[in-house]
Amino acid sequence: MLNTNLTFRTEVRPEDLEAVREMILSTGFFYDIEVPVALELVEDRLELGEQSDYHFLFAEVDGKAVSYTCYGSIDGTEGSFDLYWIVTHNDYRGKGIGNLIITETHRLIREMGGRIVVAETSSLEKYAPTRHFYDRIGYSKEAQIDDFYKEGDGKVFFVKRL
Repeated sequence: MLNTNLTFRTEVRPEDLEAVREMILSTGFFYDIEVPVALELVEDRLELGEQSDYHFLFAEVDGKAVSYTCYGSIDGTEGSFDLYWIVTHNDYRGKGIGNLIITETHRLIREMGGRIVVAETSSLEKYAPTRHFYDRIGYSKEAQIDDFYKEGDGKVFFVKRL
């Protein structure tokens, strides 16, 4: 378990662009094409502020961003949210930060009127720890589209009812 100073913040700062890039690349889980997508969401929040559709929560250890979530309400729904990203820097995985940041993210979503959170991940074997994480924190597997990302790589949908 983590035995250093962990804090949360929702404010997005310009230096978060590099922090997010570093976190994502450290995991070895994401496709190269996903990195610019993640950075676009950070840029959107930096440019639009509260008008952005994307909300962020950063977990910092001793002032360094080591984990983050990005989430937002789903247009056309009442209280349904997408969990777009949850990433913890590889050097900080296995220390309980993922549990802490998702718990705080759920609290923030509830404050925004959220009642359902949808998370998506890959069906590849290397994503088994991600799927196990969602199972462990109370998400249920609701659907899977085989061969979604590419042949042999399906998209798995998990749902958490808050």
